[in-house]
Amino acid sequence: MQIKKGIPVSPGVAIYPALVLDAEDQPIPRRSVSASRVPHEHERLDQAIAASIDELEQLRQQTATALGEELAKIFDFHQGMLRDEYLIKQIRAIVDADRVTAEYAVYQATHRLAETFLQQERSYLRERVSDVYDLQKRILKHLVGYTRTELSQLTSPAVVVAHDLTPSQTAALDKTKIKGLATDAGGRTSHTAILAHALGIPAVVGLGSITRQIASGETVIIDGHQGQIIIDPDAAKLMEYRQELRRMAAMEDTLGELSKLPAVTKDGTKVNLLANIEFPSEIPPAIHNGAVGIGLYRTEFLFLAADNEPAEQEQYETYVEAIRNLDGLPLTVRTLDLGADKLTHQMTLAGGDTHERNPFLGCRSIRLCLQNLPLFKTQLRAILRASTQGPVKIMFPLISNIMELRQAKMILNDVMEDLDEQGIEYARDIPIGIMVEVPSAALQARAFTREVDFFSIGTNDLIQYTVAVDRGNERIASLYSAAHPAVISLIKEIIRAGQRAKIDVSLCGEMAGEPEFTMLLLGLGLRCFSITPPAIPEIKRILRSVNIEQCQKVARRVSAFDSDREVLNYLRDELGKVVPEAIGGRSARY
Repeated sequence: MQIKKGIPVSPGVAIYPALVLDAEDQPIPRRSVSASRVPHEHERLDQAIAASIDELEQLRQQTATALGEELAKIFDFHQGMLRDEYLIKQIRAIVDADRVTAEYAVYQATHRLAETFLQQERSYLRERVSDVYDLQKRILKHLVGYTRTELSQLTSPAVVVAHDLTPSQTAALDKTKIKGLATDAGGRTSHTAILAHALGIPAVVGLGSITRQIASGETVIIDGHQGQIIIDPDAAKLMEYRQELRRMAAMEDTLGELSKLPAVTKDGTKVNLLANIEFPSEIPPAIHNGAVGIGLYRTEFLFLAADNEPAEQEQYETYVEAIRNLDGLPLTVRTLDLGADKLTHQMTLAGGDTHERNPFLGCRSIRLCLQNLPLFKTQLRAILRASTQGPVKIMFPLISNIMELRQAKMILNDVMEDLDEQGIEYARDIPIGIMVEVPSAALQARAFTREVDFFSIGTNDLIQYTVAVDRGNERIASLYSAAHPAVISLIKEIIRAGQRAKIDVSLCGEMAGEPEFTMLLLGLGLRCFSITPPAIPEIKRILRSVNIEQCQKVARRVSAFDSDREVLNYLRDELGKVVPEAIGGRSARY
């Protein structure tokens, strides 16, 4: 048995035989043509490109119908490349200069383009390599009939293991046959990762050399929660994960009942359960699961899915769709939370050079927005205009000092004044909040309460910055722990500061959706959880099984521990006493 760690991009668990796709491309042999045949090769190229554009338009429409217009924009990037005169001229030039077939020219030109993308400093551009190969395969299919293994030919369920999947392949996956994805390449913001998440297929990417370590037919466990791939699991590991699947299935069976019940503790304390989403299409299932609003709407996928900066009207329409899907429930919109390295080269940024040695400590999130006011103001205008359609809150990410917040609020006021001058309506009492995810902001929480209407604790980054651990670094991943006493102390102080100032405090990091921490967070005073929609029923079941006095005792006891292992063991023991089935096989994986 081998366990490999990668980057989790879509949650869930799958246990199935592996289908390993070839990692290497099939090279196209060089074949010369006579001078008289060159015009014919140009004609073949034009026909293949036209057929490819038609196919992409069909795929775009299918994706828009199945997953929404926002995700369908991924294929605008592909169509744009096929209409790029510079690329077409390069292919034609190879045919003319070397007197070779159109397919060989396409193969050569696209490989050169892929190499150019790979050499870019910005990760966004490096991750577009799979898009280039997607186009290459599509054009070659029309020229010579060559394509990758057709996943649609699968006759039984499997997990797909590949060097990488193209966005077209991912969008066309049959969820009844493809139960999980594992790839050598890829990152959290690749188009393939975005589509896998939207499809609800458990996926782990960035595994390095997983295609060389798994044989087709070999049993594989994909754990999309923890970013783990378990190859040839032993009997104990299989039993553990099968128990987890049964537990998850049992939870789904009680979903309808739980979604209708109020989120209150045994002693009558009300708790708000909100959902974290990326797309408006996720709202109906989140409400079905019991969410009473959206505590975190991540807007960065509007920028990642498009080749150019999304226009104000485009953003406005997306926000309005989300508001209408909520039908009066609140929506908290987080402004752009990306680094400059993730934006496309068409998105003009102040300062020009976007290369940074350490993007996590660089120009990202609110810092990026404050240095690129046209981009920031466009998003704020779209949010404000949409706020007339229902209850909306605005949340600024990665605030690290008071002056950053004041500057962001000043820009928001400028946008409001512009809308007033133009006679455009917006909600004038729109609540403003911040994500508390930097230790400096957590330590200054009391000062921030005088400046905002609410806090949302972003534990993913708060943990990372507090314990100085890159959560995507496999070598030190074990040091990244929500149970670290220092992290718990910061959360306690943030909640306390909010209570004293009588402002709302929620927690929107992954920690909020982990059952082990529910009693602790309740005991610390948290009364609003914002979590991934599938986790809502389980968290609701736990909070309905406890009373606040129990939880406060747990919080007091935890404050005496000085290691994360002590904290975790104690929290699991206490949860096991209240809801034994909530623990299941988790202890071996955390």
